[in-house]
Amino acid sequence: MQIPMKIMAQIYKWNRWILGIIFIYAGGTKLIEPEVFAVLIDAYGIVPEQIVYFVAVALSAIEVLAGLGLMFDIRGSLEIIFGLTLLFLIILGYGIHMGLDVDCGCFGPEDPESRAFHGLKQAFFRDIIMLLDILWLYAWRKMKGFKMAIHC
Repeated sequence: MQIPMKIMAQIYKWNRWILGIIFIYAGGTKLIEPEVFAVLIDAYGIVPEQIVYFVAVALSAIEVLAGLGLMFDIRGSLEIIFGLTLLFLIILGYGIHMGLDVDCGCFGPEDPESRAFHGLKQAFFRDIIMLLDILWLYAWRKMKGFKMAIHC
């Protein structure tokens, strides 16, 4: 059974919106209290202390802007979301490898993992799921472009 193109287009749209909202929420919560996010970043020990606050604000702002861009299918936003997700996976993988007992910092200070700790593996798994969704969005775009080229 083949899924009609209209339904696939709606799935593509909803996946973009869901990912966009996740990134807007995650970045927005961190922008509200960038000092808290800066402390979390500093706990990983990979960003020089002098620029950790700047990195916290910049990453959060990029998340929000890329999320908005993805929701409205603006060119380049999916690539930024992909890059951010890979960056987060690398950092989480580093934290897991080093046995760090820190919060992932994914959703700001109200993140339930910030109270529980030991959430790096859960966050890593969550980011893998998001990465698979991002790859699906890329595949849809490629297929859609291919179909359009055939019909022209």
